[in-house]
Formats: sequence, structure tokens, C-alpha cells
Amino acid sequence: MRCQLLLVPALSASTWAAPAFPKFTAALAPNVQAISDYFNILATKVQENRAAGSAPICDLSKLSLPIEAEPLGQPTPGLYLKHVAIGRGTQNYTCDLSNSTAVPQAFGALATLYNASCVTSAFPDVSAMLTRASLHFDVADNDALQRLAPADLPVSGIHYFTDGTTPFFGLDTPQWHLGEGTFGKNASTAAPLTAAKGKKGEAAVPWLRLAAKGTNTGGLQEVYRLETVGGSAPATCKGMPASFEIQYSTQYWFYAS
Repeated sequence: MRCQLLLVPALSASTWAAPAFPKFTAALAPNVQAISDYFNILATKVQENRAAGSAPICDLSKLSLPIEAEPLGQPTPGLYLKHVAIGRGTQNYTCDLSNSTAVPQAFGALATLYNASCVTSAFPDVSAMLTRASLHFDVADNDALQRLAPADLPVSGIHYFTDGTTPFFGLDTPQWHLGEGTFGKNASTAAPLTAAKGKKGEAAVPWLRLAAKGTNTGGLQEVYRLETVGGSAPATCKGMPASFEIQYSTQYWFYAS
């Protein structure tokens, strides 16, 4: 299958309509490095692609987990990589305001998933930079456009929690029917020291391996959360409300049977 990269028209032999991106404002200035890095590496890939004279091939079978994910273990034998999504949303937390020494407690997450299968299979480094850069564009702008800024990746699903500990992923949309289901944490490892921080300097949430709970559709069996950006709560509840959100972005790799 041809790689349907909608990042810029020059990445493909086809001509794409110019996407309507969220406006670049002064509020993004403190985070301009992540955005600059993304466009710099994108420009390099454009030149390489032009020199090659053909569109990249979308082939997830060529992808391997990054070496930093080694503590999570390899996917169960017999599974194949079905989909890669960039998740953009919030990690959610609660605080016990009656306890002066309370620390934030994780209470699920909510994110929109964007189809990054082709860009990740063809250009993993571009995908990693895109994951970082996307944090610095407002979720509301992404949702309004149904595209992930600063690229033009379409929505491929949604992620939320059915209770405090059970993540749900839905990958059935009008364009794709890839499955859905609930999962449980199988393994966890701290994000690499080089992981990008959040919009207010928050540390990156851990990388995870999730395993299916019950029977999921589309053969979905395992999910890896990788390339996390931001999302971590402060160390204490001092000055925090009873519930709050921390913005994050990440990659989710879905393995199926």
C-alpha cells in the first residue's frame, strides 16, 4: 500500500489540497524548538523523497520497537503490528484536598487518536518529532479540524478509561474499522531521560505495554505506549484542585492476532 502521507504535498507523488492548520501564535513561542525540529527534519525527508523519485511504501511489518522499550518485552509471538496512532489529549488526576500531604492520583486519560501508521513506517524519526511538536498545538484546534497539527493526520479513533484502571481504545471510524476493546497494564518503564517535557515542564509519563482484557474486536491484543511527551502530575497536591488534567502526546502501537 502506498504511504498516504498528508504532511506536505512534496512527500508524495500525488498533489494534495493545502491543509488548514491552527494559527501559529505567540503562545507557541516558548516551545518553538520542538516545532522547528519537526519542520527541519521534514524538509530533509522531502529532499530525500524527491531524490528517490517515488512515494514511500507503507509497510508496518518493517517496524521494530525502539531499543528504549526493551524493558517492556517484545510482542507476543504470532501478533502483528496493525496500527500506529499518535494520541493527543490529557492525563487526568485527582487530589484529596482534606489531606495536606496528599499526592496526585492518576484517574485515567482522554485522547484523540490520529493515524500515523504510514508516516511512522516510512519515517520513524519524523513521526517521533511530530509526536513532540503536536503537544504545542491546542487540542481544540485539532478536534475542530479532525486533523492533527502541525501535520494533517486524520482521526483514527479515541482513547479513554472505562474506570480508574481500565483503558479503552476505539479504532472504528467511518474511514477505518480496526477494532476496539479494553486493556490492562502488563509492563511499565520510565520514559527515556531524553523524553520531551510537557507544555509547563511536566515530565513524560512512563512507556507502557497493555494486554487485552476479555474479547476485543479486530483481533486487538496488545498496545504499547511509546514516545511519551509530558502528562505527569506535580509531586504534591499543593495548590492543585480536586481534579485536574495535564496535556500529553504519545504514540500507541497496536498489535493484533
